[in-house]
Amino acid sequence: MCGTILAGIADNGVFTSPEVAKAFDFTAEERIYKWWESQGYFKPNLERGGDPFVVSMPPPNVTGSLHMGHAMFVTLEDIMVRYNRMKGDLHFGFLELIMPGLQPRLILYLKLRFLCVYQSSAANRTSSLARVVVERMLAEEGIKRADMGREEFTKRVWTWKEKYGRTITNQIKRLGASCDWTRERFTLDAQLSRAVVEAFVRLHEKGLIYQGSYMVNWSPKLQTAVSDLEVEYSEEPGALYHIKYRVAGGTRDDFLTIATTRPETLFGDTAIAVNPEDERYSKYIGKMAIVPMTYGRHVPIISDKYVDKDFGTGVLKISPGHDHNDYLLARKLGLPILNVMNKDGTLNEVAGLYCGLDRFEARKKLWSELEETGLAVKKEAYTMRVPRSQRGGEIIEPLVSKQWFVTMDSLAERALHAVEKGELTIVPERFEKIYNHWLSNIKDWCISRQLWWGHRIPVWYIVGKKCEDEYIVARNNEEALEKAREKYGKDVEIYQDPDVLDTWFSSALWPFSTLGWPDGQRRILRTFILHQFLRPGTSLLNIKKKLLHLNRHDILFFWVARMVMMGIEFTGTVPFSHVYLHGLIRDSQGRKMSKSLGNVIDPLDTIKDYGTDALRFTLSLGTAGQDLNLSTERLTSTKAFTNKLWNGGKFVLQNLPPQSDLSAWTAIQDYKFDEEESLLKLPLPECWVVTKLHMLIDAVTMSYDKFFLEMLPGKSMIFSGLILLIGMYIEASKARLYQGDGSVASVAQAVLLYVFGSILKLLHPFMPFVTEELWQSLPNRKEALIVSAWPSTSLPRQTESVKKFENLQALTRAIRNARAEYSVEPAKRISASIVANAEVIQYISKEKDVLVLLSRLDLENVSFSQSPPGDASQSVHLVASEGLEAYLPLADMVDISAEMQRLSKRLAKMQTEYDGLMARLSSPSFVEKAPEDIVRGVREKAAEAEEKVTLTRNRLAFLQSTTLMPNQAQ
Repeated sequence: MCGTILAGIADNGVFTSPEVAKAFDFTAEERIYKWWESQGYFKPNLERGGDPFVVSMPPPNVTGSLHMGHAMFVTLEDIMVRYNRMKGDLHFGFLELIMPGLQPRLILYLKLRFLCVYQSSAANRTSSLARVVVERMLAEEGIKRADMGREEFTKRVWTWKEKYGRTITNQIKRLGASCDWTRERFTLDAQLSRAVVEAFVRLHEKGLIYQGSYMVNWSPKLQTAVSDLEVEYSEEPGALYHIKYRVAGGTRDDFLTIATTRPETLFGDTAIAVNPEDERYSKYIGKMAIVPMTYGRHVPIISDKYVDKDFGTGVLKISPGHDHNDYLLARKLGLPILNVMNKDGTLNEVAGLYCGLDRFEARKKLWSELEETGLAVKKEAYTMRVPRSQRGGEIIEPLVSKQWFVTMDSLAERALHAVEKGELTIVPERFEKIYNHWLSNIKDWCISRQLWWGHRIPVWYIVGKKCEDEYIVARNNEEALEKAREKYGKDVEIYQDPDVLDTWFSSALWPFSTLGWPDGQRRILRTFILHQFLRPGTSLLNIKKKLLHLNRHDILFFWVARMVMMGIEFTGTVPFSHVYLHGLIRDSQGRKMSKSLGNVIDPLDTIKDYGTDALRFTLSLGTAGQDLNLSTERLTSTKAFTNKLWNGGKFVLQNLPPQSDLSAWTAIQDYKFDEEESLLKLPLPECWVVTKLHMLIDAVTMSYDKFFLEMLPGKSMIFSGLILLIGMYIEASKARLYQGDGSVASVAQAVLLYVFGSILKLLHPFMPFVTEELWQSLPNRKEALIVSAWPSTSLPRQTESVKKFENLQALTRAIRNARAEYSVEPAKRISASIVANAEVIQYISKEKDVLVLLSRLDLENVSFSQSPPGDASQSVHLVASEGLEAYLPLADMVDISAEMQRLSKRLAKMQTEYDGLMARLSSPSFVEKAPEDIVRGVREKAAEAEEKVTLTRNRLAFLQSTTLMPNQAQ
């Protein structure tokens, strides 16, 4: 058919026509992706105007492979990007920008229409992960990190990043992410590092960054502070230790019993607290207690309403150096803070003889010796809520440590107002409450990490001066030295703070740091983020901004809220207008995927078995904010859907006229389906399918625009659209293509081409590869599908045709069901009398050829009338819809004599089974002695058997009534 087109496709070696391939070849996906990239379809064109569409994407770990969670966010973000790329009025000339950037830990995108993608984020969150992985690699070589020094270790991490970062990039490409990879960014690039330093300096100048010693979450293995958000709590079996604290100056019976899950922290006790209303201990308030195993160290016994007298023994040991709540209580009461632990999780000299022991070893030894001294009361099983590091999995230790903090109150207040004013919309809406609660109760942000890889804190100390009192904040070493000389003289010596910044500090700047903030690329920055600051009269002044950030719902505070706060602080505007929160991927049983459960599904393995399109479409089934259970059944179903689409394309191509038949193609191109007058002239099936398509386009477009991504495949919009094309209409079109003349065939060809091409566009964001392959096979294509125009909305429709064709469908369905019920052979043609009022008969009879084809009727023996036929009593009566009936002569459907014999035998067998069940239910010994569920099961089987007997008996009676006896026939 399309000889020249297909020849061109074959020559480039990228695409394969459905005419020559039985099914879509998954291996073509990589070829198609490289072709898109080589043609420049991912790159932006900033020379033309347009409304920017931005998506900022969360990044996956650079550990060598993606997991299904990464596949989900890449899929959802790319769906929105491809849609908005096609929505561009200038198509390929629209604003588009994809800036992939690679992080030590994560890859993220920010997409501007066409698409601006930034890949990266979270350098130091990566640093902790990188350190674990690289240290493991070094251990295999017999090398310790401390022995090689910071500089050499950093080189090793960079080497590791280059290897695995590229692997991740290639895997994201394999998922079809349409990013402009020429703009790839890495969080430690020079320009991005300048942005991080600039942000720190500006916040410090405003008094929002300070240094102090506070309680933090400490990772003894990584030896760094970690964010509250990076601590995961799990319910684990543990023990509750009951210990005697003797009252100083009292008798042997004067003691308080405390219950604790961490007895090793008692060396850091600075008080014992009881509730002032607890009569059991009121006599001891104001006295001193002796801390066990400390050679008689005394601590005060105090009262405070904070103590729950009904929990445990009602006595609380206050260890402010090792418990968040104790720390806050100690600060309120003015108690001293005592630290008993080293940074590596061993006890320090405050623990006396236990100094140097690991915290868990010390716990065992301490309890043993408490038992020997009679100070141990009891040890009981207890379920503990254990804090573990999200990175290394080890138990986190609360420690007081000197760190750098950001004051969050003013930043959080402005981020709250952004949602209140409607400047930021969170989808689904219910997460706004969580967002508001977190920002309303926010604590100061600990931004320093004790790692070797990441953005160094831009603070320099003076040699010989105390760090807490004398330090300099500067943008680089030269500026710091100049400031130091001005204050301390030219001979001053300085050294930089060894710590690095929290990963989320650099991540929070990502929407604008990757666009050139605070220097360079100002045009891009203004176009996509800061357009409201342009001078009046600038062509982009009135540009509309729709910026989208997609993320897992559990990362709302890790990244989203911080980007909002920093965006407002440094650019004066919210960095995105919408936040779309998707759920997590779970296995078919609803369990979280983990290696321990053995239920992890590798996206790349899935792609090999099912194809990228099937995986993307399946992942998009998840509802916003809700988790998705992934199963092979769902993947299999979507793969079958891909094959159905392919076969639909094969049918369309096989039934188009040859490319050389210019008159036929002129006739096809003369049809204007976007004009109401032309639509009304179409025959019923064609008018129906075009109307349904136009309705589908509006519904799908609305779902995209409102970010109702799950509405598309989840509510079967696209599925139903394809079914109406590939299913019913393709079958209906055969009456035109195979049985009609040239003009009749022409309208079917034009409709097939129009509807199928439109469906490919609607499906492209979800299933980019198979749709592009099919699109390339269609004749007269002027551009690639990826940059083709999105179908127009509000196109004409003829709703009356929908109702009429649905009547025809109902009639066809009823006849098909009757054929199946009576086991009529598929090839056998049967007679039919269609009964309806004059109006219905008029449009149904016009589609007689379609009805005959779809219902497999005898064309010469199909009649239409307003009253039942004379042989109605010997026909199967069908009610298709209100006012539309059909009568099918029973003699055409079945051999009545043979069918009566078959039904008689079947009825006898069914009756025997029913009688047997009823006999059991009539037996008192069975009903009274058998288990209730067994008796209930027998009753249900008996009811089902009775219904079958009744139906079979009625059908047999019907056949008998239509049979003429010999004397009657005479």
